[in-house]
Amino acid sequence: MTKLTGSQIVAQTLKNYGVEYVAGIPGHGIWTLTDAFLEEDSKLKFIQVFHEQSAVHLADGYYRVSGKPMVAVTSIGAGASNTVIGMATAFTDSTSVMLITGGPPTHMRGHGLLQELERYTDNDFPKIAEAVSKRHWVATRVEEMPFIMHRAWSSMATGRPGPVHIEIPMDVQAEAADVELHAVEERLPIGRVFPDPEAISAAVALLKEAKRPVMVIGGGVITGEAWGEVYNLAEALQIPVVTTWNGKSGFPEDHPLFAGSVGQTGTICGNSIAANADVIIAVGCRFTDWSSSSYAKGVTFSIPPSRLIHIDIDPHEIGKNYPVTVGIVSDARHALDHILKALEGETVERTEYMLVLKQLQNEWEAKLAQRRDSERFPFTSQRPLGALRKVFPRDTIVVVGSGNTQGAVKQTFPVYQPRTHLTSGGFSSMGWAVPAAIGAKLAAPNQPVVCILGDGDFLMTSQEIAICKTNGIPVVFLIQNNAGYMSIRGGQRKQTSRHIGTEFTTPDGKAYSPDYKAMGESFGLKSWRVERPEDLEPILQQALELNEPVLIEIPTDRDAAGPFVPGWWDFPIPEYITDERQDEYKVLRQSEQHL
Repeated sequence: MTKLTGSQIVAQTLKNYGVEYVAGIPGHGIWTLTDAFLEEDSKLKFIQVFHEQSAVHLADGYYRVSGKPMVAVTSIGAGASNTVIGMATAFTDSTSVMLITGGPPTHMRGHGLLQELERYTDNDFPKIAEAVSKRHWVATRVEEMPFIMHRAWSSMATGRPGPVHIEIPMDVQAEAADVELHAVEERLPIGRVFPDPEAISAAVALLKEAKRPVMVIGGGVITGEAWGEVYNLAEALQIPVVTTWNGKSGFPEDHPLFAGSVGQTGTICGNSIAANADVIIAVGCRFTDWSSSSYAKGVTFSIPPSRLIHIDIDPHEIGKNYPVTVGIVSDARHALDHILKALEGETVERTEYMLVLKQLQNEWEAKLAQRRDSERFPFTSQRPLGALRKVFPRDTIVVVGSGNTQGAVKQTFPVYQPRTHLTSGGFSSMGWAVPAAIGAKLAAPNQPVVCILGDGDFLMTSQEIAICKTNGIPVVFLIQNNAGYMSIRGGQRKQTSRHIGTEFTTPDGKAYSPDYKAMGESFGLKSWRVERPEDLEPILQQALELNEPVLIEIPTDRDAAGPFVPGWWDFPIPEYITDERQDEYKVLRQSEQHL
């Protein structure tokens, strides 16, 4: 037994559990906690951010690349509340982040002290955190801190990953007690969840019958490190592979069996192959509306008549949006490994099916090339992505903002290795990409990291590029500047033919934009604004060779700013619109299969 303060317990436990970095802003609610990070036996590298939301996003990006949790810390009140978007993003995409916030001293709860929420319930912030946390704790005594720490770590790191929240009152941080710290290896289960043998037999039998199978891989393939098994099963049974937002990078996109992505901003090839499959094996995906074209039959999926094998670590997801023929609750890697073993080396040739796949791939390439290889200026969204792929190495990690850029990268920028494509797939948070890219670079210092995002997204957390200078973190920030929220404008135009609040303009109607090159330089980053198409590749080459934080502004055509939209998204058309949009909406709405 050792006498330790609550803060010392936290710091030493994090150190013992292998945490390398803590990000946050050391407001008054955690002064005792952050002081403990300076002690010799619990010294942790502290990354100072400039908005608390970014501390969680940074930790999120770090986890997605490394597979190891990172910790974010903030004060009480405003500082804690600023983390909600970060936690919601991590929760929706199932990433492990630990958030520790300060809380009012236990003897002061309910008195309305500085930054306390107490009009409805004393110290009410934990209720805000509930909806965006896999689990949360409010400490009341120093003696319970070792227990809380290992329970929080276990919740975060086992089963379906997710962010956890711990609130530690200021007096609990400061007071001491005789405690014993708990070794993490004695508090976690060994191994992963194995599949039921009967379910594996049923899945194998279905796959052997399949004439037009397809494999849909989601973020669970990345989290479960199942990319090797995905590759082996695809090759053994000649199964085309399609990806969701967070499944991208789970299968090499230069492989002949890669059919593309699925959903609203998927690919023509991916949607067609998936919609016409007779058997679908889905691994670690949720079948969200974006990835399923809002469940409209025949657009992305047709379940039924397609028969579905659904593998997921979380039984909540199986059967939620589509009926399953075989539902398998399991770790993704083990489920696929058991399927491969049950096949006993059996392989399949699908010559005609492969010819159909190749034709669809060629048709998609021809369509994509029109924008990716265009020399128009300002650029299309796709042209800089083609240039980036040519210049940067195969192991480059791209961290992608929301909106048009997100869809364009999904379609246009091929990736070849696991954990090299990161995006806020489920919550699609603007402001996520900049700090997440910094976290990604912390996790993979020897791989190039490029943050690709629109100007609207960049402005949400642009101040965080300062972290790169204050900590010597070389990230390339590539801003596609079209002076507005063009993804939103495109949706408004499609729905009502009008738009509002989406173009950045001055009172006289002219396009407005900050000088991003000057902005980057003011933060100390080497910065460029691409002025001509022929300058694009040379500037990208310089950015790669410098190996320091840089910013590149790329003027992007407002009317050529988006991805292709081969799928559908259920967005109700107002009753006062009576043209073909209303008719199309009603037809597709009636075809939805999730109900």
